[in-house]
This record gives sequence, structure tokens and C-alpha cells, in this order.
Amino acid sequence: MTDRPLTLMAVHAHPDDEATSTGGVLARYAAEGIRTVLVTCTDGGCGDGPGGVKPGEPGHDPAAVAKMRRQELEQSCEVLKISDLETLDYADSGMIGWPSNEAPDSFWQTPVEVGAARLAELMRHYRPDVVVTYDENGFYGHPDHIQANRITMAALEMIDFTPKVYWTTMPRSGMQRFGEIMREFNEDMPEPDPAEAAALAEIGLPDDEITTWVDTTAFSDQKFDSLAAHASQGENIFFLKMGKERFGDFMGLETFVRVKDTTDAELPENDLFAGLR
Repeated sequence: MTDRPLTLMAVHAHPDDEATSTGGVLARYAAEGIRTVLVTCTDGGCGDGPGGVKPGEPGHDPAAVAKMRRQELEQSCEVLKISDLETLDYADSGMIGWPSNEAPDSFWQTPVEVGAARLAELMRHYRPDVVVTYDENGFYGHPDHIQANRITMAALEMIDFTPKVYWTTMPRSGMQRFGEIMREFNEDMPEPDPAEAAALAEIGLPDDEITTWVDTTAFSDQKFDSLAAHASQGENIFFLKMGKERFGDFMGLETFVRVKDTTDAELPENDLFAGLR
């Protein structure tokens, strides 16, 4: 045993991603005295600008959007009581198929080994006991989420210690419920075409394949407030429409797949630090 605190490192693609799938665990473990480190890989410049102006529309300034989103990210970190924020500041690549995917300074175009080397330096500095990022498909196929997975897994091969490693996910039962809630709030929402419906059905995992179910209900208000801190992207954050009570009911459980482990903690588990304390 050492005097070094237990440490959680979450590697995310954009400002606001930290809140959606890990806001609960970041808040919970901070409250338990665990050091929480957030690494945000891109500047979020492909987000909405003031007044909801979209990328590619007149008046959209990626640099100004990035500056605004950095301020919102810092506010979110304050809400979640995150110990340390690190930003890699790669250019936001945008959604799959956008011209910004091809920008030479975008995260998507950054060689994996380059991004991984930078992240490995942060891992050596903070020596996380637990690392969380996305799965190999970035949960839903976003280029920057995929790249965050790639550099994280590569960085782990560059360091001389072995944290527990988790990928964020959602149970298929939860995805079905999410679809029902979306239709409740958007009565005019058209039914997806068969190809889109098939793709949506593949998001997340069957419930019995999820290894780790963490109850963060007590921190749902913090999670909601951290999402609300990203006010410039509010049009794109459906969860804020729920209100705190419904949000807490639906988003009070965060789920993961354990992909690296040296503790042999029994599965399924309800604590990312099972076997470490």
C-alpha cells in the first residue's frame, strides 16, 4: 500500500461526453475521495455555435465554438468535482462522413501512436487504477469516439502497470426504454427505416454481457447539472428535456464492460474499484 490515492481516469472525445456515460461514476468516486482525472481529446469545434448555428452554416466559427465549449467543460468538471482536467485539444472530426473528418489536424487523422504517446504520458503521471473509455465502435460509430478507444488501448501497451480497464455501454433493455422515452417526448418522430432500426438495435449489449453495473442514483442531480453546463449544445442533449426526476430514474445506473483486469474481482460487479479496496 502507498499514500497515493486510488485514481480513475476517463478518456472522452468531446466536451459534454464526460457527463453522459460517466457523469455518475465521476461524481460518485470523487465523493468517495478517489482522484478523478478527465482527459478530453478534442476541442469540440464541430459543435453548435451561438444561436444553434451548425457546422458549415454561415457564422459558424470552430475556434470560437471550441473556446466556448472549453469554458463549459470546466464548469461541468466543477459540478462533478473532477480532480484534474487534461485536454489534448485535437480538432473535432465531426460526425462520420463530414468533410471535417479529412482535416489533417483532426483527431480522426492523427496517427494512433502519436495520440497514444501523449495519453501514455498522462497515464504515467497520474497512474490510474481504473481507466474508462468507449468500445471499439465508439458506442455508436462516431470517429472521435473510435479514435479515443484506439489511443487508450494503445497507450495502455506503452506503460509499465496494468489498470482495470472498462468500456462504456448500455444494456439493450435500456436502449429500448430510451427509444420509448424519445417517442414520448417527440410524438411526431417518424419510425426509423429498416436499415436504421437494425443499426440502432446493435447499439449497446445484451444485458447478460454487461460486467459492471454501478448505481449512481444519488449523484443524478450532479450528472444532470453537468450536462446542463454544456448549454450551447442543449439542442442536441435530449436528456435535458426529461427534467431531473425522470433523468435520475433513467440515468441513475451506469454500465460498463470490463476488458482488462488483474484483480479477479467476481463478475458481475457493482464497483469499478472492486478488488482494489
